[in-house]
Amino acid sequence: MNDLRRGGLGTYALSDKVAVVSGGSGGIGAAIVRRLAAAGAKVAVGYGGGLQRAQALVAELPGEGHRALALPMEDSEALRAAAAETRKVYARCDILVNSAGITRAVPHADLEALDDATFDRIYTTNVRGPFATIRAFVPLLREAGDAVIVNISSISAFTGSGSSIAYCASKAALDTMGLSLARALGPQIRVITVSPAAVETDFVPGRDRAAIEKQARSTPLRVVVHPDDVALSVLAAITHLRLATGTTVVIDGGKHLS
Repeated sequence: MNDLRRGGLGTYALSDKVAVVSGGSGGIGAAIVRRLAAAGAKVAVGYGGGLQRAQALVAELPGEGHRALALPMEDSEALRAAAAETRKVYARCDILVNSAGITRAVPHADLEALDDATFDRIYTTNVRGPFATIRAFVPLLREAGDAVIVNISSISAFTGSGSSIAYCASKAALDTMGLSLARALGPQIRVITVSPAAVETDFVPGRDRAAIEKQARSTPLRVVVHPDDVALSVLAAITHLRLATGTTVVIDGGKHLS
């Protein structure tokens, strides 16, 4: 039997860890990158089209060993190449955060407006992309022996309310995939899902601060969720939830209760 505390009692220290964050160049991903770097990890800032943003973020991070890493969700071969580059540069990967995602605001009742191309693009980025990223990095994660995958989902996965039906469905698929992977990848790898409500970013085109504040007022805690709130929850899941896998951490101010 594997020693579930092989990393030692207490928290999961990040000082000797390597973390890869997809979608790490902006919004929630950038907040996660900053928190992981501040905790001592070497961070590969994954980007799709945001190379300059990723490089600028790397330049401001504390510590050493950070770098920008191309992680285009639609290109499985490029993701395998990124895993190979990570092996060459770091010789390890302990933490993989799947933060990349897209959406498009489409009224749920307007079925014709949700065309096939939009549906497929959302699913490619939000479901197949994270799976392909995990598939590419699993050999490195297994070798670490005490690794963590964190998938950034949304309460849209179980409320069915969000920017579009395709987005809600894609996050539900991501959640179910996390359950399957938690069973398949243990004991070497934990898989945890972090699910926020609407976050104060420009993620959803056309959604402004007023819309986010309106949603926050309908929650029991009446707080706006900020990117750093999500980042802190990701950090806690990695460092403190040592025996959690196949688990969803909901950070929505109680929105799912309303």
